[in-house]
Amino acid sequence: MIHQLIFAHPKPSMSEKDFQDYWINVHAVNYASQIPQIRRYLIDLRIPFGPEPEDPLFSGVAEIWLENEAEQIASLQSKEFLEGARRDEPNWAAFWRTVGLDTTAHVLMVGEPLQRDFNTIKVLIMVKRKAGMSLAEFRQTMLNSHAAKVMKLPGLRRYLQCHVRDNFYTIGESILDCVSQLWFNDLPSLETAFNSPEYQNLILPEFGHLFEAKYVHTMVTTETWIIGPEFR
Repeated sequence: MIHQLIFAHPKPSMSEKDFQDYWINVHAVNYASQIPQIRRYLIDLRIPFGPEPEDPLFSGVAEIWLENEAEQIASLQSKEFLEGARRDEPNWAAFWRTVGLDTTAHVLMVGEPLQRDFNTIKVLIMVKRKAGMSLAEFRQTMLNSHAAKVMKLPGLRRYLQCHVRDNFYTIGESILDCVSQLWFNDLPSLETAFNSPEYQNLILPEFGHLFEAKYVHTMVTTETWIIGPEFR
C-alpha cells in the first residue's frame, strides 16, 4: 500500500489558522475525500512548539493511503480530483511550495489501536541521508539500530518510519528519504522526551552521522481523521 505524504503551506496573505480551517472544513470534506481511490485520509496540522519560525516551512501534512500505483493513477485521472480537489488548491494552498512523497510505512511501535478521536501529539522528522551513504545502508540503519534507540524514548506511544519509495529515485535523488512519525500524550511528554538522556546522548548524536543537517526538519502536529482510521 502507498502511504502518501503531502506537505502544504498557506497561500500568500492567508493566515495559518485560516489555512488549516479551510483545509479541514472545506477542502478535505468537499473535495479530497470524494476521490474514490483514497482508502484512508488523515491531516496533521502544525502547532507551535519551541522557537516559532517567522515563516514555517509547512503548516500541515495530508496523509493518504492508496492501494497501489494503478489506483494512484486512477485517482489523479478522476473527475473528483481534476474538477474538485485540484481546482480548489489555489484557494488555500501555495501549491508551488507543496511537497508530495510516496512512501512505504514501517510500523516500529504499534501502540494502541488507532482511534478517530485520539488526542495525542505527533512529531514528524523529515530527513535526507548523509551524502555518500547508500540508500540501502541508510534504510537498514534507520529500521534497525536507529529505531531501537528511538524506541527507548520515555513517553513514546507509537512509532512509524515512512521511507520514500524507489520510484522517486528513478532519474535522480528524492528531496527527502524518510519521514519518522512519533506519538506522545501531550506537549509536556514530548518536551520530556527531547530533554531525556536517551534523546540527548543516544539519538541526537546520530543525526550528524545519518542525516544532512540542512535537510532535517521537525514539525509538531495534531491529527484530524477525514477518512478512517478504518479503511474505506
